[in-house]
Amino acid sequence: MVCYEIVFPGAVIDREGPRPAFILNVTNDAWYGDSPGPRQHLMQARFRAIEEGIPVVRSANTGISSLIDAYGRPLLTIALNSQGAENVALPGALSSPPLYTRTGDWIFLAVALILILPSRRNKT
Repeated sequence: MVCYEIVFPGAVIDREGPRPAFILNVTNDAWYGDSPGPRQHLMQARFRAIEEGIPVVRSANTGISSLIDAYGRPLLTIALNSQGAENVALPGALSSPPLYTRTGDWIFLAVALILILPSRRNKT
């Protein structure tokens, strides 16, 4: 994934082929400066790891670089505006795709529909 492509849920991996071992996100967060932007961009990468059940390797010049496991937990982080390099083992993907990967937004739409349907009351 290049830069902002990581922010699109359901669009970061090819559904037709085999699941990848990891997602690589290379980004330039320089234009964000020291604002909430780099932190939000990192959070979006964490969401993709959770949704796909696949670890994310995020390399951001001047931004926040991180190794994120398949549960969305940052295992290693290089802070904003810092230089660094680490040699670490890549965590594994989940053995089966999470519910969101299998259903997409349909699960949320179904729950919303159930919640907004009028409840039937026995008026006796």
